[in-house]
This record gives sequence, structure tokens and C-alpha cells, in this order.
Amino acid sequence: MLTTSARLLEVLTLLQVRRDWTAAELARRCGVSTRTVRADVDRLRQLGYPVESRPGVTGGYRLGAGAELPPLVLDGDEAVAVAAGLRAGVGGGAPGLEEPSLRALAKLEQVLPSALRHRVEAVRQATASVPPGGFGDPPPSPVDPAMLGAAAAAVRANERLRFGYVRRDGTEATRHVEPYRLVSWGARWYLMAWDLDRADWRVFRVDRMQPRPPTGARFTPRELPEDPVDRVRRAVGAAAWAYRARVLVHAPADVVARRMPVPFAPEPAGQDACVLDVGADDPDVLARWLALLGLPLEVLDGDELRGALGRLARILARAGERPEGP
Repeated sequence: MLTTSARLLEVLTLLQVRRDWTAAELARRCGVSTRTVRADVDRLRQLGYPVESRPGVTGGYRLGAGAELPPLVLDGDEAVAVAAGLRAGVGGGAPGLEEPSLRALAKLEQVLPSALRHRVEAVRQATASVPPGGFGDPPPSPVDPAMLGAAAAAVRANERLRFGYVRRDGTEATRHVEPYRLVSWGARWYLMAWDLDRADWRVFRVDRMQPRPPTGARFTPRELPEDPVDRVRRAVGAAAWAYRARVLVHAPADVVARRMPVPFAPEPAGQDACVLDVGADDPDVLARWLALLGLPLEVLDGDELRGALGRLARILARAGERPEGP
């Protein structure tokens, strides 16, 4: 017997193949009872597909006007999940798939019922992406599609958002914010918002947010102090690092800032030197990124980084040796 999702798809496909079907005919084709067919039709209607009923002994079902839709059956959370995955591809989370992801996202928005299409469109409009490839990329974490969809809708509608939030130490609090932008970074999502209780800009991890009833209150957007992607990179980077180090670079701060793969504000240490507080989940990755600066440096604090730089130096020294023999 077909699963519920597969059966919904089969019913929708049959309704497109022929104009009129009786409940008995649909039940026979799907191998279920007429009662199950009625339940499936109700589910399709809840998803936004206009299935009309014809009363009487020979009554049955047909797709209503404007229902020439491809057989795509998704509920709200599934639609948001698909949109979020495609949005990550558009933002470079899947190198080489940016253009196909954008085309697929556009097609998805066209074929979904109106209610689901609005949720998908809200995610698309509310999201910016951190380009892949920098050090300190945060590890993936599961996200509640309902929370992601609610945040996207609030961003799109300029509506204040209330949610429960689990802090890093495990304690919980209720936050009340004016949401401005969702930012996807790899497989993790963040919300940049104005925190009404703290009167300051904050960045929240969406996987730590828990839905609360919407307030319905609208707000007049404030002027953003900086690009949301840059804000998230700076706010999240240090908190996400498993390894941290303090490095003295023998070059002016502005020169180092231009060479860093992510927005950074080095701490000047005289006219021709600056200090970086850096980190990553893997010290070897951090060592490679620092080597790409092409500048002389010293590790002031960070034994893991010292070890990683030593390993990298030995690898490069061996690679630069001239082989013996002809």
C-alpha cells in the first residue's frame, strides 16, 4: 500500500489526468477505502489545492479552476526546508550549484499553492548568505522549519518577533526583537535583530530559538549599522571557535585587514604591526589561512596554533626540497 505522501501525490496526479473521478474509482486506483480517499482530499485542500466535490450517487471529485498544478505535495515545514536548502545553494553553500538552485527555487515558488508560496518567498527575501571557504565556519546544527519560517515572515512583514532563546550556558530567556535579516552560514542560520530589551543590535542562532505566539506589532525599520553578513561573521566567529589564538603580525593593521578572508578589525600594535584574536574549529585550517596572509607573524598565545604552524612548515619545507638523483 502507498504511504500517505505517495498516495496524496497519486490522487493529485489522477485528478489532473482526467476531469472527473468518483470516490470509488480513486479508491480502487489507490488500493484504499473511499473513507481514506475523502481524508486524502481534505488533506489536499488543507495544502491549498482546490479539489471540488460533486454531490449525488455518481458524485465525485475534480480539480477546480486554476488548478493546473504539477503534482508537488509539501506541507508548510517541508516547503520551508526545501526553500532553505535551495537558498543555501544560491548563496554558495554548494559550489557550482548556485544557478541551478536559483532556477529550482523560482520554479518551486511558481507551482506551490499560494499559502506555501508566501512562506517560501519570505525565506528567500529575508535571507543573506556568508560565502563559503573562510576559516572558522560554524558546524551544522538542526533548525526548526517552523521557527525559520516564522522569523522569515516577521522580517518580511516588519513585525516584532517574540521567542524563547537558549543561551550558550543552557539557561533560557524570552527575547523580544525587531528582526531585520536572516543569514545562512554553511548549515547554520542566524537572525540579526534589534533587541528591544537591551536597546542594541544582536545576533541569534535560529536553532536555539523557540516559537512563541506572534505579537502582531509592526515596527518602522531602523537604519542598519552595517551589512548583516559582516555583522554575523564578527559576532559569531569568536563564539563558534573551538581553538583560539592571539597573533602578532608584522604589518600595518589596514594591510592585514584587507588580506583577511573575513571582515576583521586588527588591533594596532605600533605603526608597522597589529594583533589578531583569531580562531577556528581546526588549528591546521587556521594555520593555512594565516600562512596565506604572506606576512611575518608570531603566536603570542595558542599552543595548538604553534603546533599546527610547525607541521605546516615541515610539509612546505619538504615540498620545496630538490629531489636527489637524475
